[in-house]
Amino acid sequence: MTAGESNTTGDVALLQTAAKIAGFMFLFSLLVPALNFAFVLSPFVVADDPIGTARNIQANQALFRVGLTIELIMSVGLVVLAVALYRIFKPISASLAMLALLWKVAEVVLAAAIVLISFVALQVANVTVEQTAFSPEQLLAPIGILFNAHTVLYSVPMVFLGLDLMLFFYLFYRSNYIPRVMAGFGVLSYALIFIHALGIIVLPDVATMPIVQAVAYLPSCLAELVVGIWLLVKGLNMLPPDVSVSGSVAVDRTERNA
Repeated sequence: MTAGESNTTGDVALLQTAAKIAGFMFLFSLLVPALNFAFVLSPFVVADDPIGTARNIQANQALFRVGLTIELIMSVGLVVLAVALYRIFKPISASLAMLALLWKVAEVVLAAAIVLISFVALQVANVTVEQTAFSPEQLLAPIGILFNAHTVLYSVPMVFLGLDLMLFFYLFYRSNYIPRVMAGFGVLSYALIFIHALGIIVLPDVATMPIVQAVAYLPSCLAELVVGIWLLVKGLNMLPPDVSVSGSVAVDRTERNA
């Protein structure tokens, strides 16, 4: 089934609305977590010193809680993105769109679980020594260890991120909703994310090297940025592939054959 088949005017309008939402959420899911980690969360980290990290968090808990709240909001935003993409691709392949949606839900649940665990560890750090038999360092250790392992922990939801967006970009390619070069680049970009996430689990010393992280993440950042802007500005191409490439020529040929 092609993108231009069996779409009423109302259906097209709904699909274009879903595309605008997806475009906005692509940009939101790219920029907000990057800014949140760069300017809110990463300053807490003291490399190879979880107690130092925990003391930084304890000294500025309000800012740390803001960072955790933003990560939770991101989980909500990812659900919105997933539903919009499912709505777009259901006419193309309901089964594949549903599979991608379920993978996205798994990603969101795992990401939210990491935030929950971090919040629980923060509560442990706030317990006073008088209330427990543990030393202050023992109470601080969980939040410091967890937060210093932030990248490693997020490798698990990133496995599902790679899978779901590989499939969604494949559906972009199959539907011709966006240029196929752009869609193919997206598939490749999220294949790199998937491989890198597995690499962090299996070969963490290699996968966490800066050059490896750059190769893994930069293409997907570019793909989300370009596709997000494209969907916001141009929306979906609702014409079949042969018409979208040479619209008036294809129409003329049809008229002549008639």
